[in-house]
Amino acid sequence: MPLAPYASHAAASRGRRFAEAPARGRDDFQRDRDRIVHSTAFRRLVYKTQVFLNHEGDLFRTRLTHSLEVAQLGRAIARGLGLNEDLVEAIALAHDLGHTPFGHAGQDALHDCMADHGGFEHNLQSLKVVDALEQRYPAFDGLNLSFETREGILKHCSHRDALVLAAAEPGGVAQRFLDGGQPSLEAQLTNLADAIAYNAHDIDDGVRSGLLTLEQLDELPLVRQHRDAALAEYPALAGQPGRRLLFETIRRMLSAQVHDVIDATAAALAQAAPLDADAARRLPRLVGFSPAMHADGTALKRWLFRALYRHPQVNATTDVAKRVVRELFAAYVAAPQEMPADFAQRADRHRAVADYVAGMTDRFASREHRRLTGHDAFADLARALPPAGQATLEF
Repeated sequence: MPLAPYASHAAASRGRRFAEAPARGRDDFQRDRDRIVHSTAFRRLVYKTQVFLNHEGDLFRTRLTHSLEVAQLGRAIARGLGLNEDLVEAIALAHDLGHTPFGHAGQDALHDCMADHGGFEHNLQSLKVVDALEQRYPAFDGLNLSFETREGILKHCSHRDALVLAAAEPGGVAQRFLDGGQPSLEAQLTNLADAIAYNAHDIDDGVRSGLLTLEQLDELPLVRQHRDAALAEYPALAGQPGRRLLFETIRRMLSAQVHDVIDATAAALAQAAPLDADAARRLPRLVGFSPAMHADGTALKRWLFRALYRHPQVNATTDVAKRVVRELFAAYVAAPQEMPADFAQRADRHRAVADYVAGMTDRFASREHRRLTGHDAFADLARALPPAGQATLEF
């Protein structure tokens, strides 16, 4: 399918911070995607988790599997709208590179540790990873990604942080937060695909963990209508062991949301009729759900927050994870020589520690905490809590 006029065209990219010769056989967005996939930060995502931590089970989502799911959903939506699939994929694969170990618990703890030193925000950290912290090339720090990919990675930014970024890069990726503009349609799309994937896989992981039940999910119209439709077509699913009914329900739910975004956004684009990608940036946000689907999605997010993210067992794990991050931070601030030299020798010790801790996987953070404190915090928690999930092989 040819790209729409309002799509981001690689040939019209605003370019990279450091000029490079074109790559043979790849455009700029394809090259961005490949650099992200080969980065160290991307490989670390396999052991960075979200709701359920790495030691709790082998089949729970990680930041890596989540990023792949966002890329798949994003490409499907982009294809339906004539937007640039390669750019969507690059943004999707990079959007979580700055996440800390232990999901949002780690981010919250690190932000508290940095309260007097500028704070910590994982989205800003993702940009810092691709702009500076990855060190793979002889001519520059970072991955030197195109403007459009970096713009999509920076989906949130405070006014204070935007001023700092804009001072270093006038008219760059943070300028829209000061001017009130929008990112590319591909960036808007990826942000929505992130939310779709997040909600669906948290339902799956929540049921897998035993913290949620199919009966509880009946409270949600978005889930119930697709479960009922699955049972109407396949009545035998009601009596089958295993998780086929849940999988089919989630599959239908994902498809419905993808098709809704395509239809609602196509209507918005037809009405607004932007002539090119920059014209779309100057308009109100165009990629979105229909009002009915938006309401269902909001209800699902609120329900998951109450039933899963604030579940006592999740809270117990979260509390331990926060303590591990806080104690790691304090240990490195007190003894920076415990970090690699390129972090230990930086002048801004607190920010260096934040960058180092943020880059850790769950497993490495746990090992370092045990090494530095002599205490295995998660072993104590595991003895106190029932095991999550089922110890059976699934196909």
